[in-house]
Formats: sequence, C-alpha cells, structure tokens
Amino acid sequence: MVAHELSPVGRFDKILLATDGSDYSAGATRVAVAMAAKAGAKLFVVTVLPDPSDGVAPEHNEDKRKSAAAILAAVREAAEAANVPCEANARYGHDPYEVIVKETKDTQADLVVMGRRGRRGLARLVLGDATAKVIGYAPCSVLVVPKASEMWGPVLVATDGSRSSDAACVTAARIAHCCASPLAVLSVMVPSHSEARQAEARQIVERVVAALKKDGIAVEGLVERGIAEEAILEIVKRRRAGLIVLGSHGRTGLGRILFGSKAERVIEHAPCPIMVVKAM
Repeated sequence: MVAHELSPVGRFDKILLATDGSDYSAGATRVAVAMAAKAGAKLFVVTVLPDPSDGVAPEHNEDKRKSAAAILAAVREAAEAANVPCEANARYGHDPYEVIVKETKDTQADLVVMGRRGRRGLARLVLGDATAKVIGYAPCSVLVVPKASEMWGPVLVATDGSRSSDAACVTAARIAHCCASPLAVLSVMVPSHSEARQAEARQIVERVVAALKKDGIAVEGLVERGIAEEAILEIVKRRRAGLIVLGSHGRTGLGRILFGSKAERVIEHAPCPIMVVKAM
C-alpha cells in the first residue's frame, strides 16, 4: 500500500458542511472552514428546511427561512475571513439525511462534515439521526465533529489490513502531512487470538508504516491488545489525539463501518473529530 495506489483518496477539493446552526454544529463549522483553508478546497454548505408539503404553518416556514438565511450568512462570513471559496444553500426535504446525501452527489463532494449530537448511541438512532444515516449512505468520506472541537493535533488511524483500511491510512497520512501533525497507525490484537493472528496484526502495521515512510511521511506504528474500540479510545486519550480516522467497508449502511457496530462506540465517545473513509 502506497499513497498513489488509492489516489484520489485523501484529497479534499470539495468539502460539504451540513449544518443546522445549533451548538452541535459549531465545531463542524470551525473545522470545515479550517480544513478547507488548509486543503485549498471549495466549501459547500447546506442547511435543510422542512418540505412545504409537510403541512407546516406558513408563518413557521417563514421563521425557518429567516433562520436558515442567518445560518448560511454566518458560515459565508467565516469562510470569507479564511479566504475560502464558499457556496451555501438552503434545501427543502422530508428527511435531512436524504437531502444531505443528494447534495453530496450534486456537488461531487469529497468529504461531508457534520456535527455530533449527544452521546446516545448511533445504532439506536439510525432511523432518526441524520449524521448516522449520512455516515452509512453518503458516497464519500464523512467527518463527525464534537461541538467543542477545533482543527486537530496528532492523527490516529486504525487498520485491520483491508483495502478500506489502506484508504483510511492514506487519507490520515495526507491530513497529517498537510497539517504538520504527528501520525500513528494502530492495530488492535484480541488477547484470545492465536500467535499467527497476533503476528499478522504486527505485520499489518509494519507494512503500512514502511509504505508511508517510503512516501516521506513521518509515522509511528502501534500494536495494542484488547477490545478494538476500547483500545482506540484509550490511545486517543493517552496521546491526546486530535483526529481519529477509520475505514468503511462499503456504502450499505452504518453496520458496514470498520469494526462493525463497535465503531459506534468510537464515534459516540471520542473527544475529537472522527473521519470515516470510504475507499474509491
């Protein structure tokens, strides 16, 4: 695995920020603008309004339109201050996630940035939480940002040796290089695994580290024992990581994220932004 094999994975030319203007979106807005500035990307912004056919009172719709205009104006102002080209729109729809996924396709975005709401468990909110659904169904990578987050420091990427993990590693390496941030590649061994499986985990990390170093990336390899999601969160805490990068095995729903349903615990409890990368 080398960086050019999975190009253009990890390059963000078009970033889509989905925001509702709430406190939960504040971190996503800061990070999206800062990341677009770092990457030299164009920033697209979308906020979702209720479809008029939903039977909402006209005066309520007018209030929503005014609120949306204010939300978009604030993001445009932040983007302008950072010299980031920005196109912002309000869209109507019955389900916010459907609108966001369509906007992702229409803008050909490389990355969607969204805020993370309360710690309530993504799996239990699949039918009602737009962020969880976008992670599952967007055709590109998704960055989930806690409300207090800023642009990050050290980057941590988890790998299981799959192609989707390789895509995550390439993306993490490009971000770390762009932001001059330390990068660590982590593989987690379950204690009950055979010696052969444990040796394989070490070899996976060694392979990724060697490939990235060959491409001139400063990177450190880590192999930990334990339960995957617990080990990731512990390493994040220990190293004060500013970004976690995970791979996704496909476009068929939240359950396909690397580590399966266990990934929801990382997304739910991480103190920093989490990027879910989809291989091209």
